[in-house]
Amino acid sequence: MEGCEFPHGMTAKTMALSQEAYDALVALKADGESFSEVVLRLTGAHVRLSAYAGAWKGADPRKIARFRKFLADSDRLSSQKLQRIVRIAQSCRTT
Repeated sequence: MEGCEFPHGMTAKTMALSQEAYDALVALKADGESFSEVVLRLTGAHVRLSAYAGAWKGADPRKIARFRKFLADSDRLSSQKLQRIVRIAQSCRTT
């Protein structure tokens, strides 16, 4: 692989693909999407938030309610844990 330095710290890599692999990428490429974006999307390395738009459309309202409760419980537990950590850190400074 060869590398090229672009402005703003972005690096590009040149790599060889078989015609079959290239054709597969072209087939998966959306309008306006770069090949880098295709690779990142397929590898899960970079997912746009808009990719999840509508994911819960038509979902069972009970499932959504359970998920919201899970999020609320997680937030509460995270807040409690953070408060404990702050108390410990403060007690370490005073000793």
